[in-house]
Amino acid sequence: MTLAVVDARTRTPIQEDYLVYLPGWTLERYLQEAPENAFWEFVHGEVVVHSPVRAEHQLLVQWLLGVLRGFCLQHPEVCGPILTGPAGLWVAPGVIREPDIFVLAPEDADKARGFPVKARPRLVVEVVSPSTRRLDLDIKPQEYAQARIPEYWVVDEETRTLVQHWLEGEGYRKAVFSEGRMVSRALQGFWLEASWLWQRPRPSEWDLVRTILASEA
Repeated sequence: MTLAVVDARTRTPIQEDYLVYLPGWTLERYLQEAPENAFWEFVHGEVVVHSPVRAEHQLLVQWLLGVLRGFCLQHPEVCGPILTGPAGLWVAPGVIREPDIFVLAPEDADKARGFPVKARPRLVVEVVSPSTRRLDLDIKPQEYAQARIPEYWVVDEETRTLVQHWLEGEGYRKAVFSEGRMVSRALQGFWLEASWLWQRPRPSEWDLVRTILASEA
């Protein structure tokens, strides 16, 4: 299925970031028609269509992926497969999200298949877009906590904040970093200096992986 989002007055494609909510869908229709190359999420009978991501968003996701992948290659006992959106994640019955990055547990490596992936990630990462701020910061933490996902990060370039959520009791606790070291609760041995995210250019992923690994000695 293809979808074009246009200005009703000019009939030209909308250039701004958007979310479009399409009601009246069944899970079966979503699984059959959701495109593989675009972010389409499913939430209790509604399809959530995301606008194409900006280059800045994609570059940040790729950078984070590089750092995580470099660390995980050295720690297969901590990390399983790492997937990126628009890979689908079964969060709950009737809820399928497509996180920017999610890291499975090693014991769930054989579940990294099909659409959606039915496994509980150790870590989910979302990078905020202008249209997804409330979704990423307010709604998804509730969903991921209810799904008992151990850790969830939200990276917000506009406010230069890294929000870390981790399970404690029945819900998430959170900490907000603009600088300083964020230590992962789910990936033992992994940490990030929040200021790395805002540097221009960002430090080399491999240099940072070496720095993180060296701190374990």
